[in-house]
Amino acid sequence: MFDALLKQLAPETLVTHVVDEAVLREALAAGAVTPHLVQHVNAAMANVLRDSSFVLCTCSTIGGLAEAAGHNVLRVDRPMVEKALGIGRRIAIAFTLKSTLVPTRELVEQVSAEMRRPVEICEWFIESAWPLMQRGDKVGYLAEIARCVKANMQREPVDAVLLAQASMAGAEPLCADLVVPVFSSPRLGLEAALKRIGVK
Repeated sequence: MFDALLKQLAPETLVTHVVDEAVLREALAAGAVTPHLVQHVNAAMANVLRDSSFVLCTCSTIGGLAEAAGHNVLRVDRPMVEKALGIGRRIAIAFTLKSTLVPTRELVEQVSAEMRRPVEICEWFIESAWPLMQRGDKVGYLAEIARCVKANMQREPVDAVLLAQASMAGAEPLCADLVVPVFSSPRLGLEAALKRIGVK
């Protein structure tokens, strides 16, 4: 996903992908951020920051921990939260993993305070989607996210919707017929990161 975006936005930029699946497994098992997870992320970020001038953390669950590890770190979901809060005060967080909610909610509240804009948060847990992803059914996963977002909009109207995980980005175009904007993090996050390093 990010390689494809880089080809569009800044094909000459040198990028290294660092994947540590143990972090996500630990977060999923705990259902939240734990002291051990904090240590795990700090150690991983220390290694990455030794070899990189800038880091874009693409995992919303550990994004806050990653940002706390260094000033030259950006969590991928921050730019979309800033954009959503610029539109309205009633924001929905749509998520398919429970471990994502608390870090995303904390980010929305933090950005709300920084921007001095009041916010009302609606939590939309799309529990039915993640099993599809686990079975390798990416098309079904995205379709289920879009279906649930539209259904929730009928019951609980909001000013903007945040697709909290980068894996949910493909559902954004499937929600294009909604009257409110639906934001995903990869493109906005990457654009912001490139701007921070002076590429865009």
